Amino acid sequence: MIVKATIDQIPVIQELAKKSWETTYHNILSKEQLEYMLQMMYSESVLKTHFNHPNYLYYLIRDQDVFLGFIGIEFHYEDKTTRLHRIYFTQEAQGKGLGKKALEFIKLETQKQGDNRIVLTVNKNNKAKNFYIKQGFCVYDEAVFDIGNGFVMDDYLMEWVL
Repeated sequence: MIVKATIDQIPVIQELAKKSWETTYHNILSKEQLEYMLQMMYSESVLKTHFNHPNYLYYLIRDQDVFLGFIGIEFHYEDKTTRLHRIYFTQEAQGKGLGKKALEFIKLETQKQGDNRIVLTVNKNNKAKNFYIKQGFCVYDEAVFDIGNGFVMDDYLMEWVL
């Protein structure tokens, strides 16, 4: 089940981010970069800014009574384009089909908002790239982003177009 998150659920998002990032990135990023990025992207003040933005929404993904993942999307990021900023799952979610269901949900919500394109970035060493390709996304560029503190994100830029 996918439910819209509220600002009161920031601690849930932070905990899910920490759990999922430790699993996803432990072999990709240094411990220092992982900690830096979690603080940079998931601090309470950053998340509150997102919740106060009218086009930036968070959704929590639940199986039974347990939250196993979350989505952070921004409608109208560019003309007719939704940006998938965040989609992460805990290790317990693996193999349940929740990622596919979440992307189907995002595609439907994007269309409801009048957008016809979804963009995202994925670390070049993250196996999720293959999952996105199976779901109809394609790589349209590559980029290295300086995120401060001597760290960079080396990513593929991917898109899905209706």
